[in-house]
Amino acid sequence: MRCLITGVAGFIGSSIAEKLLAQGHVVVGIDSFLPYYPREIKERNIAPLCESKSFHFLEKDLLSEGLFSELGEFEWIFHQAAQAGVRASWGEYFDTYTLNNILATQRLLESLRVSGYPSKFIYASSSSVYGDAESFPTSEQVAPVPVSPYGVTKLAAEHLCRLYASQFNVHTVSLRYFTVFGPKQRPDMAFHRFCKAALLDQEITLYGDGEQSRDFTFISDIVDANLLAAQSGGKGSFYNVGGGEVVTINQVLTHLESLIGKPLKVNRVDKQAGDARHTSANTDKARDELGYAPKVSVFDGLSQELQWVDKNLELLGTGSWQG
Repeated sequence: MRCLITGVAGFIGSSIAEKLLAQGHVVVGIDSFLPYYPREIKERNIAPLCESKSFHFLEKDLLSEGLFSELGEFEWIFHQAAQAGVRASWGEYFDTYTLNNILATQRLLESLRVSGYPSKFIYASSSSVYGDAESFPTSEQVAPVPVSPYGVTKLAAEHLCRLYASQFNVHTVSLRYFTVFGPKQRPDMAFHRFCKAALLDQEITLYGDGEQSRDFTFISDIVDANLLAAQSGGKGSFYNVGGGEVVTINQVLTHLESLIGKPLKVNRVDKQAGDARHTSANTDKARDELGYAPKVSVFDGLSQELQWVDKNLELLGTGSWQG
């Protein structure tokens, strides 16, 4: 297959690219290196990919005029690019989210409508679309009610995917990721921050009382879900992708203490606006229609991420990778 990955230098995009290349696919990757976190991290993510003759990288903004007419045709498109961050999506930065999460998605979908090529378009949505869901575990039948501007933009792009599927026969599939973690995780995300602080004996800032819970999903399970969706996802469909195991942040911190063998320094501060209290994915639909089955438990995955952070600690501690 000839595949396109947007946001290829990110945590999830680069991981999908690795799997596709290992399976013998040709991959074209695009990334604009949005300055949400240091460019050096993203460059490190794609460095191994660039060693493959089957990988082609373009540093481009998805909103660039005429971009998609230059790229040619793809069987599979994995749209991972987005402006990330729930807490940063309020106020003056909202236009960045609308441009990169909504308009960029519309431009991609419009290019597929115009070309008429039967690509499969896999969109990276988020559990943030549910907000404080009315039931747990949350199924796709629950009405999405985001509690952050970020969640609003991810849901808007989902609606665009369904519209282009129903009105123009574009084969879209949306995957609602539930808190992805693992090696190469973004430095602003909780597990990365916790692991780094624990290893460096630094203070961990914890928003809220720690009893908030998440359905954490290991990166390899997210990658598998994307490939399964490309092969068998229904046109215009959307699926929850979770890890199948819900734990509180306090439980995570307790386990991390056991892994490093010493108490953590935790500074508990007020809950941030837009943070959902609990998330839990009902993945029956993904299991039944895609064959999705998560394989890595939360604590096994946390151990893998801790080992990765420890391995890269010299670089992480120099300032380039400060999270």
